[in-house]
Amino acid sequence: MAIQDYVRILRRNLVLIISLTLIGVSAGALAALTTPASYSASTQLYVAVGGDKGSSSELNQGTSFARQAVTSYVSVIASSIVLDPVIEQLGLDETAEELAARVHASAGLNSVVIDVTVDDASPERAARIANAVGESFTAVVAARLEAPTGDRPSPVRIETLQPAQVPLAPTAPNMRLSLALGGLLGLAAGVGIALLREVLDTRIRTVKDVEEITGAPTLGGIALDPEAKKRPLVVAAAARDPRAEAYRSLRTNMQFLAIGGGAAAYVITSAGPSEGKSTTAANLAIAFAETGARVALLDGDLRKPKVADYFGIEGGLGLADVLVGRVAASDVIQRWGRGTLFLLPAGTVPPNPAELLGSTAMGKLMGELKAAFDVIIIDAPPTLLVTDAAVVSRFTDGAIVVAAAGSTTRPRLASAVQSIEAVGSQVLGTVVTMVPTAGADKTAYGTYAYASH
Repeated sequence: MAIQDYVRILRRNLVLIISLTLIGVSAGALAALTTPASYSASTQLYVAVGGDKGSSSELNQGTSFARQAVTSYVSVIASSIVLDPVIEQLGLDETAEELAARVHASAGLNSVVIDVTVDDASPERAARIANAVGESFTAVVAARLEAPTGDRPSPVRIETLQPAQVPLAPTAPNMRLSLALGGLLGLAAGVGIALLREVLDTRIRTVKDVEEITGAPTLGGIALDPEAKKRPLVVAAAARDPRAEAYRSLRTNMQFLAIGGGAAAYVITSAGPSEGKSTTAANLAIAFAETGARVALLDGDLRKPKVADYFGIEGGLGLADVLVGRVAASDVIQRWGRGTLFLLPAGTVPPNPAELLGSTAMGKLMGELKAAFDVIIIDAPPTLLVTDAAVVSRFTDGAIVVAAAGSTTRPRLASAVQSIEAVGSQVLGTVVTMVPTAGADKTAYGTYAYASH
């Protein structure tokens, strides 16, 4: 994905990301408020080897030995041999193991200085324990670990460089750190969930998605209009509406598909229901008729016909009746208004729509219509529900597949294309409907994403 795609994903999930970030900050604040205050007091101990006098070689050897010894001494400080005397001296009500969890000793690389830090709920007690640990460690080293032999004193001396002072402010909880960590964890969770949702979301989000799946060009895009159901024939009802102009632009692009001359016949279908294929077929037919072309719009959805309702015509007899030989096409095809648009409603709902649409009678009817009209548009059912659209597309130049932005899934769209190609027909192009005119996905559809007025 390009950087623009990631930005779009983040914008689309902005509310989720902000919410989780705020939850993380709140959790950090709650953790800080509920964490008992803890104070840290530190003392520094200097490890020296040998006397004050001696050759430079002896001094270097002593320093080298001290550096090596410091590494071992760091682990000794938190042992019971050092902490038991501290517990007894201060009268602490805990074991050496419990105290060791609050005593931390460290030394820098090649350093002869040991830092001893003690954490405690009381600042005064933290300082007393730290100093007592330093004194106990000094005694243990002098009397037991590096005990003198004979008349010679212990070769190792422990000096206190900096005694522990009573801390003035607690080291924990750190409100700023807790808020920052909580916010970062919440932000990371939000971004992670946003990316996971994108991976799991198979709905089409861009024109590129549609073209990659179908292998056909995108002929047009129709902007989302919440009022579309109230005025489905927008080309006739609101000629200057941006959606009406979008259908005219679609008409122009489809005119380039008719290269061989003669009548052009198209099946308008979609992968699933409620994706805008009937509205697209109806408005496209009106748009073609505006150019003066003789246009026939057939309601090939013999299961749930809509053409008669959209145009307000009588739909009792129609295509199904023509195909069974009950009536002639010239008797039931109806002219709409004073223009050059003619409508053939679905008629009687038959028990075998797919067989009728794929019959020889349908092929004969298409031949007659091509001789009488310039453009023939068939509004067919969704391809994944029934095979009607696929079988009838064999009598046309090909299919125009309608896909709804943010609704049609990539697998369903791919299956629709396969259904059409399986019968030897082809997908001439696609139309993307319900294109968002606001929000993060608007930029993904380029010039198609303009607002309706």
